[in-house]
Amino acid sequence: MTTVSRRGASSPRELTRVGDRVSFIYLERCTVHREDNAITATDADGVTHIPSATIGTLLLGPGTRLSHQAMAVLGECGAGVVWVGEQGVRFYAGGRALTRSSRLVEAQATAWANRRTRLDVARAMYRMRFPEDDPSGHTRQELLSMEGRRVKECYRRESARTGVPWRRREYHQGDFAAGDAANQAVTASAQCMYGVAHAVVVALGCAPGLGFVHSGHERSFVLDIADLYKTEIGIPAAFDAAAVGEEDVATRTRRALRDRINSAGLLDRCVRDIKELLLGQTGLAEPEGTADRVSLQSDGDRLVEAGRNYDGPTDEEPLW
Repeated sequence: MTTVSRRGASSPRELTRVGDRVSFIYLERCTVHREDNAITATDADGVTHIPSATIGTLLLGPGTRLSHQAMAVLGECGAGVVWVGEQGVRFYAGGRALTRSSRLVEAQATAWANRRTRLDVARAMYRMRFPEDDPSGHTRQELLSMEGRRVKECYRRESARTGVPWRRREYHQGDFAAGDAANQAVTASAQCMYGVAHAVVVALGCAPGLGFVHSGHERSFVLDIADLYKTEIGIPAAFDAAAVGEEDVATRTRRALRDRINSAGLLDRCVRDIKELLLGQTGLAEPEGTADRVSLQSDGDRLVEAGRNYDGPTDEEPLW
């Protein structure tokens, strides 16, 4: 029998670019397994084959079981995996970077470690969301106030557009059904957007925890990126779903959101935006090529070939 341990790791050229993938797939009440390099979803209606390399995020709803081999291929392909529940959302994600380069995460760490460039990235994020406003010269507190005002305006605007009553944003952790239809839809939309953003962040090799607006959470940067598209995609999709009725609002929200994500080309935009935010602040160029490369740091910021023992005049002895 062929086992996972005998399979070679896919190279970056063999994997579908994250910008070309399906945004997310939701499964429930089924068993997820692996067949070759695809995953299978088996339920009462039969077996569905899903190419694993084309998935951005796999959302696993109630009643799903996942095999070890299925998780292995999803991790190799850089797909995000999120478990979601009916009465509250639990979030777990896995995957490995599609790029084998550390250039983006090094740029992220460089921009994050400096207080000035960290604020520059936060301002750039605000400018992406609201290009008609100029965030230059504003403090962090002023940016937070400006962002809060614009999000409230978005809620009021979408309420008027769809006719869905809106009082205020309410989120009851652990009790999804406690909110009204609009709040349930906004919560469901947010969780899907977090899953998609997490998948892109991980696939690009960035650090989910190094945020520029959010801080102190293991997914701070994920929340930063997801918020870039909140007022344009996430909130409108939620209100469209809530306008249909209160029954099955979470399911309709996911469908409405998936349509908007696909029509907006969000995955490709997300990749471009992350690169612009991180590489633009550090002056680093995007790495060329897709080959795996591991180097060792030497003096004067010089990189030397890894896998060799440098204790000698020839530097030719393999390290392993």
